[in-house]
Amino acid sequence: MATKPWCSTLALFMVILWASPNYPKAAKMNVIDKCWREDPRWRSHKQKLATCSVGFAGKMTNNIGKGLTRYKVTDPSDDPLNPKPGTLRYGVTMIKGNFTSIDGRGVDVHITGAGCLLVYQATDVIIHGLRIHHCKSQPPSSVMGPNSKLIPLGQMDGDAIRLVTARKVWIDHNTLYECQDGLLDVTRGSTDVTISNNWFSNQDIVMLLGHDDGHLRDRNMKVTRGGSRNLF
Repeated sequence: MATKPWCSTLALFMVILWASPNYPKAAKMNVIDKCWREDPRWRSHKQKLATCSVGFAGKMTNNIGKGLTRYKVTDPSDDPLNPKPGTLRYGVTMIKGNFTSIDGRGVDVHITGAGCLLVYQATDVIIHGLRIHHCKSQPPSSVMGPNSKLIPLGQMDGDAIRLVTARKVWIDHNTLYECQDGLLDVTRGSTDVTISNNWFSNQDIVMLLGHDDGHLRDRNMKVTRGGSRNLF
């Protein structure tokens, strides 16, 4: 995960991490995959992913360059109020601004349990290569945020990924399934979002674009659903 200084909030809940083999080499790759998978040394050039996005999210070039903070998840445990170094949540407490990439390439990252993944009032965010599933609803609670500041959260419905007042977000190559509410919500003024190469399965409610018909900020929402294929 790479970040630049910021002041918005990414709230995450439970993570399980296992090792996995390299990506298989595809005979025919779409424009996004071709951008980085053809490089045999992609593990050494991970920042290149930010140049591969398409659609309304645009290129994520603000997520690369000097001044990045790199963080590697090594601990699968989770404590919302006292996160341990090495956990994904502890990495979130280091984030003090936008320009954030959660990159699961080369490992098998599972996010599951209460709440799952919320992107709140953030911009320039990449979510790539995660498995998010069996997310459950969560009553109002608090989580530890940047600068050891407790952040109050409202009711969490049990979505795999929820964007709230977020902008310029690229969601790519994730596997989402079997959550209590839906798999992907883009709501409350979120815009400039690209959803590509994801696999949505075993779910009745898959995707919500817009909070409701009366929410004025969602009328100008811009979302690219495709650019490259999503599987339902």
